[in-house]
Amino acid sequence: MADLQLMRELRQESNRKIVLLVLDGLGGLPVESGGPTELEAARSPNLDRLASEGTLGRTIPIRRGITPGSGPAHLALFGYDPLQFDVGRGVLEASGIGITVAKGDVASRGNFCTLDSEGRIIDRRAGRIPSEQALPLVERMSEIQIPGVEVEARHVREYRLAVVMRGEGLEPDIEDTDPQQTGVLPFPARARTPGSQQTAGFFNQWIAEARVRLADQPKANGLTLRGFSTDPDLPQFPDIYGLRAACVAVYPMYRGVSRLVGMQVKDFPGDQPEDEFHVAASIWDEFDFFFIHIKKTDSKGEDGDFAGKAAIIEAVDRALPTLLDLNPDVMCVTGDHSTPARMRIHSWHPVPTLLWAPDTVLPDDQTTFGDRACAQGGLGTFLAADLMPLLMAHAGRLAKYGA
Repeated sequence: MADLQLMRELRQESNRKIVLLVLDGLGGLPVESGGPTELEAARSPNLDRLASEGTLGRTIPIRRGITPGSGPAHLALFGYDPLQFDVGRGVLEASGIGITVAKGDVASRGNFCTLDSEGRIIDRRAGRIPSEQALPLVERMSEIQIPGVEVEARHVREYRLAVVMRGEGLEPDIEDTDPQQTGVLPFPARARTPGSQQTAGFFNQWIAEARVRLADQPKANGLTLRGFSTDPDLPQFPDIYGLRAACVAVYPMYRGVSRLVGMQVKDFPGDQPEDEFHVAASIWDEFDFFFIHIKKTDSKGEDGDFAGKAAIIEAVDRALPTLLDLNPDVMCVTGDHSTPARMRIHSWHPVPTLLWAPDTVLPDDQTTFGDRACAQGGLGTFLAADLMPLLMAHAGRLAKYGA
């Protein structure tokens, strides 16, 4: 995987530009034995052309057999060993919407959920209520006061919110309250270590008051919290690779991880692939590295919507000429992890990866971009944290090591 100090030592100037296009949850599985995966079912002539001109492979986000969360999976794509750099979902979510999380603050990502009459979760995402319904509920939450601590609650997107506590002696080593399944009660916030007991108590007080304020809601009558964390003080991406790096992403969590590693996060209207690609075009001369994130492939996978996930891939493919017209020198199309619609959840399966670099790549004999084709591709199967050195090398941005 990427040796960050070695990257600092070997990086060199180049005018070649790199695009990392991440289709969240890209990897999939057939619904029926012998059938196509979502990527294979999608009609994607532009991606297939890149596959025939480039080379394919598969990445492993963490280690073989380990199912990744979105935060560590993206850190791996940026070259950080996710087992060394542990970043909680809370600080990613909060940073993504512009909340400053200082060392010693504790941030958590929240989900509105639907509870039955006995307090059991029947929908972990409250029917994916839209932002216009969630925002006034978060405003109710922002009024909650807990003695001994300052609390900031802000809406993120749709059914998501961020909760940050500030005060003396706070520690983030707390278990998630989301059991990640339905038909059970939400967990209380439980301290993993004695130093986090007071902080867990503050969050439990806040959750209890929030339940009271949500009791009249038909869908969002409860909430869960996860990813308790503080500022991870990550090494900065531009310092490691010598790249002017831009993030183009709709969802706050991915904007957050980009901001934490030092990328410049761009604001823009719209949430379609073509909107994101037009943003990249508008800033093309200002940056060397473009991280472009597509969320809805993952959302459709989590919903079990096989056709919907394939349709998002097709939408990306239709919009792709906007990026290709910019003549990037190196383009990688991949995912942060797999989210098979058949499973409705993140999985441990290797992630399809396409590397296109016309001047330097050795094409393999694959002609379509699909899960099975990637399993046979020339890149093989490798750790996601090895991807950045590969992109840097193809962009002529790594000097020779040794005499």
